Order: sequence, then C-alpha cells, then structure tokens
Amino acid sequence: MSVTRRHAIARTSASLAGIAFTGAFTELFTGTSAARGHAGYGPLVPDPDGLLDLPKGFCYRVLSRQGDQLRSGEGPVPSNHDGMAAFAGRSGRVHLVRNHENRADAAVAVPTVAGLTYDPGAKGGCTAITLDGRNRVLGERVAIAGTAVNCAGGHTPWGTWLTCEETEDKAGTNGYAKDHGFVFEVDGADPQCTGAVPLTAMGRFQHEAIAVDPRNGTVYETEDAFVKPFGLFYRFLPEKPLGGTGSLRAGGTLEAMRVPGVPDLSAIQETGASFDGIEWVRVPDPLARRTPIRLQDFGPKGITHAQKLEGCYWGGSSVYFVCSFAHSADGSAADHFGQVWRYDPHRRRLTLVIVFGPDTDVRLPGESPDNICLAPSGGLMVCEDGNGAQHVYGLTRRGEVYAMARNRQNTGTTRAPAWGEFAGVTFSPDGRTMYVNCYDPGTTFAVTGRWH
Repeated sequence: MSVTRRHAIARTSASLAGIAFTGAFTELFTGTSAARGHAGYGPLVPDPDGLLDLPKGFCYRVLSRQGDQLRSGEGPVPSNHDGMAAFAGRSGRVHLVRNHENRADAAVAVPTVAGLTYDPGAKGGCTAITLDGRNRVLGERVAIAGTAVNCAGGHTPWGTWLTCEETEDKAGTNGYAKDHGFVFEVDGADPQCTGAVPLTAMGRFQHEAIAVDPRNGTVYETEDAFVKPFGLFYRFLPEKPLGGTGSLRAGGTLEAMRVPGVPDLSAIQETGASFDGIEWVRVPDPLARRTPIRLQDFGPKGITHAQKLEGCYWGGSSVYFVCSFAHSADGSAADHFGQVWRYDPHRRRLTLVIVFGPDTDVRLPGESPDNICLAPSGGLMVCEDGNGAQHVYGLTRRGEVYAMARNRQNTGTTRAPAWGEFAGVTFSPDGRTMYVNCYDPGTTFAVTGRWH
C-alpha cells in the first residue's frame, strides 16, 4: 500500500471517528433481528489496565491468555488467537472453539494430544473453552492439534466448527510430515468425536473462512492467496448434506465461482453493481497434487480471482464474503480498502454491497476488514486488520458506524507502538456476551453490557 489511510490520518492528526463506508447497508442484515440500528454506545473509555477500551457501561473478562496453562493440564495456551465461534452446551454452558494461526515459528504451539493430532510437525490447531452462564471458565483443552495456520473457519448448522488451514505446504516442507491446506471439523463439546480428519473433498488451498447454507448444506469457502494469481471463491456440494457430524467426510463436489466478464473482483468499484448468471465450474484437482487450484485450467473462459478473500457468513438467503483489500501494485486490477460481496444462490446473482475506502473521508480510520459476524441486535461486527490502532467496529442497519472496542496491548515500543489485530468476534447463544480475540498477544475476552 503506497499511501494508506493510516498515513493520511497521521498527517491530519485526526481523532478516532469510525470507518468510511459506501454501500447498501440494509442488504447486510437480511434475515436478522428487526431491531432498528443505533449509533453505537458512545466514546471508548481508556482501560486503566491497558488491555481493552470499551464504551461506558461495558466491561470485559479475560478468559484466556497465551502462555497460561490450559485447565486440562495438556500444556500452555497456544499463541496467535484467530477465528472463533460460540456454541450452546448443556445447563446453560457455552463452548468456545478458537483457532490458533500457528506457523513453524509460532511462539507457543498447540500441544499434541492422542486422537486429536493430524501431523505432529505442525504447531496450529484449536482449543475449546467451556464457560458457565456467567462466563466463568470451567474448562479449557485442546480440540485439534497438528494442523497449520488455522486462520478462520465457520460454524455448521449441526453445531460444529470447521477450522481452515491457510497454507498450501506439502509434506517435507517446514517440518511437516503430511500435506496441509485442508478443512477439519471440530466438536467443541466432545473433540474426540470429530478427531483430526482432513475433509479432503473440500479442497487443498489457502483456506480462510466458510459459511454453510442452512437450507441445503452447501458450504461456501474463501481463499486468502497472498500473491497473484489471487484466491477464488468456492462452493462445496456435499454428498450427504446436513447430516450432522461426519457427513462432510462422505465427500462431495468442489466448484469455483466464475463471474462472466470479470476476471478480478477488484475491478468493480461501484456499490450496488450486480451480476446475474453466476457460473460454478468444477475444480479439476481439489487436492492440488501438482498445481494449486487457482492456477489450474478452468477452460477458455478462465475463472474469477480476488485479492485477500477473508471473512464469510450466511445471512437470510445469501452468503456474504469479504475482500480485505486490493493493491494494484501487487497485481490487482484496482485498489480498494475492503469490499463486502453478497451472493444470492436462488437468483445466481452477485452484488457488491459495501466498499471501504478514503473517497468519503480519509480522516476516518478503518481498513482491511477481516472476521465479521452478525450481532443479535441486527447489526454487524467487523474486526479490523490494518495498520495502526486496531478496533472492533459495529455497523447498524442505517449505515451508522461506531467503535465497539480498541486493543490497548502495545506489542511495539513507546516511540513506535504496534497493536495486534482483532479476530474471531462472535456472540453467545443468548446474545448477551460478545467474545473476541486479540491475535497478539493471544487473549480471549468476554464483553458484557447493556446491548441495544
């Protein structure tokens, strides 16, 4: 990024205000609560403990920190807290399943556990935290180990978590004994039930996030490829849809999205732009035995790419996915600071819903949207993964943007401060608690207050 909005902010000494958006906000909340949006909860209050700034009337509890001991006694809490989801348990309990985006140089690896380890040479995986109705930690343990670069994922309609490896490394590289780049299913309540089995039919590529159509079990997948040719947007048609734990192991068909006449989504800059007749092309080799999927031959019409495909969620009758940014200097067709796209399977229509960018006001911070989730009140929560200060932003139905949280853990110096990104924002089943991760140093928070 040659001149970022962060640099513009530094030059103008602008104060925190919100994200610059343009777009059709109402599309983002189809099928959610009918509650009207509110313009946030007021300014963020500096945290005297230097961990997490929140609006007045809100408080947090630290559930877990990198390096502390797991309640299970299996080892220390791993580093690099990333994607996460919350599931209802018995007697009002909540099961949090949390990714650890660990590479070969990770500070704290996910401990290997018998029956839950795919490749002992890999340091990533998931941990599961069990909470009571007051967000007190009852247990914390390994949910899957021996996977690599577990970035995001998504929940299934039958109550499991699909954790995604954001890598294409094969056996023999980085100390790995097995190929990586797969999706794994994790049961937060009973990890041994799902084990450590790669869902190979869902493809081997740099996975980011998934969303499941609750009507027919179709799984949509994003690919966060870092260099050109960039990633693809996929759908997986399972042989046994909506069959509960283990159904995805039965296999299925992996396809990639083709937008006729649009080889690169970054070229589309106008919010509301729609494309009908979206095509889905079968992936020639889902296991990418010799060639990465995005480089495979999809025929004379080619396939549609996009830089930094990240967050993905299902809302109403459509799937939404995020392009965090695009840089023409990297090979993208155009520059942007973030997009949100909507795909309607019934109409086979793709629509650009939101554009992040400096065109409205460069003084407004916020760039590189990453993990996103729908809030119970009908709004949207967005984790920021850009430069400078890092926030969780809320977005209401009316298009009003507000800061919900700011990370205060400085991993840099006094003169050159740095803050880790937010990730894994999710809500408790009863909607009363927002859970969110600070990536570095790995910290998991439970945020409560008077939610609208």
